[in-house]
Amino acid sequence: MTETTQIETPNPESFAALFEASATRTDQLREGDIVAGTILKVGKDSVVVDIGYKSEGVISLHEFTNAEGNIAATAGDAVDVLIESKENEDGLVMLSKEKADKLKVWDEISAACERDELIDGTITQRVKGGLAVTIRGGVKAFLPGSQVDLRPVRNLDRLLGQTFQFKVIKFNKKRGNIVLSRRVLLEKERDRLKEATLENLQEDQVVTGTIKNITEYGAFVDLGGIDGLLHITDMSWGRVNHPSEVFEVGDEVTVKVLKYNADTERVSLGLKQTMEDPWNVATDIYVAGKKVKGKVVSLTDYGAFIELEQGVEGLIHVSEMTWAKPKHPSKVLEVGQEVECVVLDLDAQNKRISLGLKQLEPDPWSVFTQKYNPGDIIQGRVRSITDYGVFVGIEDGVDGMVHKSDVSWTQRINNPADLYRKGDEVEAIILSINHEDRKVSLGIKQLYEDPWSFVPQRYPEGTVIEVRSTGADEYGIHVELERGVEGVIPRGEISADLSQEPTDIVKTGDIVKAQVIRLDDEDRTITLSLRAAEGQDVNQVARPEEAQKRVAPRKIGPSLGGAQATLGDALKDKLGGLKLASSEEEAPVEAPEEAPAEAEEAPDAEEPEEPQQ
Repeated sequence: MTETTQIETPNPESFAALFEASATRTDQLREGDIVAGTILKVGKDSVVVDIGYKSEGVISLHEFTNAEGNIAATAGDAVDVLIESKENEDGLVMLSKEKADKLKVWDEISAACERDELIDGTITQRVKGGLAVTIRGGVKAFLPGSQVDLRPVRNLDRLLGQTFQFKVIKFNKKRGNIVLSRRVLLEKERDRLKEATLENLQEDQVVTGTIKNITEYGAFVDLGGIDGLLHITDMSWGRVNHPSEVFEVGDEVTVKVLKYNADTERVSLGLKQTMEDPWNVATDIYVAGKKVKGKVVSLTDYGAFIELEQGVEGLIHVSEMTWAKPKHPSKVLEVGQEVECVVLDLDAQNKRISLGLKQLEPDPWSVFTQKYNPGDIIQGRVRSITDYGVFVGIEDGVDGMVHKSDVSWTQRINNPADLYRKGDEVEAIILSINHEDRKVSLGIKQLYEDPWSFVPQRYPEGTVIEVRSTGADEYGIHVELERGVEGVIPRGEISADLSQEPTDIVKTGDIVKAQVIRLDDEDRTITLSLRAAEGQDVNQVARPEEAQKRVAPRKIGPSLGGAQATLGDALKDKLGGLKLASSEEEAPVEAPEEAPAEAEEAPDAEEPEEPQQ
């Protein structure tokens, strides 16, 4: 440590003594020493100081400028100075007050470091790796980032301009290097608080702390030297997606000690436990049938969770959203949406509330059953087609199904998609209403008389008639007796020459004479023969007027016909022309030379009728 040199002044009356003292002082003074002096004169640019040397010393006037920017130097003032040079060109001693002040500060800092004292300082700027701190006498010191706080500080700029106490952890006067630490002090304070906190900490105790850190699973609360974990599930009786929705670092919070392990010093805290559980009164508020409002907080494949109040949620199952089953809850609701619904059921023990949305609107099934009965004819559009039938929309939320067996009396339907398309307008009759399962059975063929109710009487075995060829396969030729009534001519009944292909003898669309040789009521099949009809006259068969008109079948188009066409009309067209459509243009129908009386009355018998669009 540098000490200010003090020389005892001899009696001025003794010249010899003065000379001796001057010589002694000259030997004692060295460049770099700090000595005490007295201001003799304050000049325009400099200050003259007497240090008891053979000549006075000179100091630049600006070194006497104080913190306010004023000159603080008056003749007669005592001042400590540093000897820079014993003699300059003018024979004066070169002194420095500023350097003396700095060296004195360094000495003070060194002494404080040796005595383990704390030093006050102000954080002035951010530097690489930490912060710059101004301490005594304007001396700069370095505060590493790791020594700023107990935990890493992400935003060091917020500390600029703040004054704290620090401990010197590294000091090198020669290099002018001072390293400070604030963390050491905080650790000591934390240990002191921790000891006091642990003495009084108990489970079920309500304590106050400060949010110290936030994670995805919870928040750490400083209880005073010891941290406790406030888990996300213990923050609120309601839903918390992330702790940052509830807290910020630095927030003060009152919590309850749920668990405390003195050995591991682990503390579990709860916030919601300091408040009443809303489910304690839920049974009185949310009674079945009551309309309530809430916010959609979550969507799943099976429904939507509605927050009715903080800590109380209910579920609207997908089946309770609309009377018509939606494909996914997201098609009806979205997260954050405010919604009104009805309480269906409450299970307070398991904290579950079942809610309904569709109950706020009239039940389409009730509307339907009041309006329709079995036997009523309905009109609707095809909503969907399956392998086993066609679903037809009757009213909003109510569909009926036409099973493929109820499409035609005479035609076996393997795939309903061959006849109908989604969106087609159809007509059908209600066969039955299943109130328990809320199902409606529809029928198309029931709109018309079953042809087989009159076929056995109209076409007994032995009857010779004219038929239209609708196609051929390996078994023989398929023919139409009248619209909706078909038969087959086996290969052996076509010609005696079995080497000939049926299509070489009869083309699709040809009108030929055949005899009914077998009729099976049970299987609804009619077998005919060309060979047996040779040389016989065509019998007169009594038929309804519309059945006597031999109209060529229509082509199967993309729709079911005009606006007035019903599914039954289109069905008769399609069933009659299903096998004719592909070859109709290639095999135009020509009337035989000797057409029967009923055929003569048929309009456009030689030209196929175009389908209605």
